[in-house]
Amino acid sequence: MSELSASKMHQGVKILHDPIRNKSTAFTDAERDALKLRGLLPPRIHSLAEQEMRVLGAIRSKVNDLERYLYLIGLQDRNETLFYRVLMNHIEEMMPLVYTPTVGKACQEFGHIYRIPRGLYIGPSDRGHIREVLDNWPHKNARIIVVTDGERILGLGDLGANGMGIPIGKLSLYTACAGIHPTQCLPVMLDVGTNNEELLNDPLYNGVERRRIRGEQYDALVDEFITAAQDMFPGVLIQLEDFGNANAFRLLQQYRQKTCLFDDDIQGTGAVALAGIISALRITGGELSDQRLLFLGAGEAGIGIADTVVAALVDEGMSVEKARQHCWFVDSKGLVVSDRGEISASKRPYAHKHAAAGSFIEAVKALQPTAIIGVSGQAGAFSREVIEVMGEINQRPIIFALSNPTSKAECSAEQAYDWSQGQAIFASGSPFEPVERGSRTFVPGQGNNAYIFPGVGLGAVASRARRVTDEMFLRAARTLAEQVTDQDLELGRIYPSLSRIRDVSALIARDVAAIAYSQGLSDREEPEDIMADIESQMFQPVYPHYA
Repeated sequence: MSELSASKMHQGVKILHDPIRNKSTAFTDAERDALKLRGLLPPRIHSLAEQEMRVLGAIRSKVNDLERYLYLIGLQDRNETLFYRVLMNHIEEMMPLVYTPTVGKACQEFGHIYRIPRGLYIGPSDRGHIREVLDNWPHKNARIIVVTDGERILGLGDLGANGMGIPIGKLSLYTACAGIHPTQCLPVMLDVGTNNEELLNDPLYNGVERRRIRGEQYDALVDEFITAAQDMFPGVLIQLEDFGNANAFRLLQQYRQKTCLFDDDIQGTGAVALAGIISALRITGGELSDQRLLFLGAGEAGIGIADTVVAALVDEGMSVEKARQHCWFVDSKGLVVSDRGEISASKRPYAHKHAAAGSFIEAVKALQPTAIIGVSGQAGAFSREVIEVMGEINQRPIIFALSNPTSKAECSAEQAYDWSQGQAIFASGSPFEPVERGSRTFVPGQGNNAYIFPGVGLGAVASRARRVTDEMFLRAARTLAEQVTDQDLELGRIYPSLSRIRDVSALIARDVAAIAYSQGLSDREEPEDIMADIESQMFQPVYPHYA
């Protein structure tokens, strides 16, 4: 084969194997000639809408959600424009497949279903060369990095390198929900080992075969990564995802003032839960300052929610000390109280003076909360007795079962509505189907971080913000709550329909960007119309013209 003919063949095949440029059967006759694709594709030219129809048929024919996930990820690897067209046009159907709850199962099986690499893996052997690893990424315009070390994947625990499914899924939502261009999204796995014996004994596990590194070695790896990422991609936003409690809080505190960085499990969860509480109060008629919140679980999510609620109360004029008195925690040892003994630094601000309570139901009876918030990963922890007692205490009890995936939820939507005689105001982390009860249909709200982090991220990168602040998350929570309509509330839904999530993300981005500009956190000149500027930067899934 001549050099010229080889070059032509490479040109044609290469574009078909590039998920960013590939249009598959949508290439026109002129494009097929110009790009040397003639004969490499079936002769029929299909529109993007027709291709979408084919994809939907294929997905819906699959026998289970994991097979649907695999088909969608395969499509993402072949044709990103078509993938995002399907995801965005059918977000309520597709989001549970590309993210929670299906992504949890995919992470558990990651080594067994692995097909095509996506993202970057960085481990202890890369120390001293992490910038070189980042330089191997083909897209030099990364604006958002989602990074995990796989220690606390959803409610599933330590999944090691299998946790790469989480950054991949989160970044898919950044594009679908907020319009961050796919080439600007970089998933990163800090593969520091795993303490999961099952994975260490699995011959198909993809990660390093060693137990987790800790201490100085771990910190040095993280620091080199964050420094190299800032150097390689100036102004990049780094989102910490699914780190263990021991590292998540301290890494956030260590780096949040030095770089554009946030922890979604702490700050994103806090904002989405606060938004749900604000919306629920439109039903109960109460004020935030009247609420007593009881958390089951005192990890990143619970503390993040409490800190955000406290910030909102302080913003309303309450002192920090008094605001913290509105939030109580039950952990594995019972009610967190001041005289219990050794208490971790993150829990200590919420260790109030009170008699001990060894179980959650004891704490409910003693404290008489207006809302219970489950972030424990303990399936079924909100028992019938717990829900019934909450219904006796409150005319409209607020029941948030936020643990992911669905199998880890503290109770189901049906249980919450049935055991409360239809009076519960319910939200969950993973989706539940509508519940028929008598003549009413209840549509459960999904307190999914996807309502928050894409908009915050878009606002930060659009404004070139140097920091992501607590005020931005507080504003994001209020903006989200403002998008809940009276019609939503009539259905029992305290979050907007997922079909509106792209519009909601744009509004959050506008408000986040406005804070960045007003507080001098951006060197970019504030645009005359922030919303128009945000919308102009949002990716649309349409094919380019090549000829």
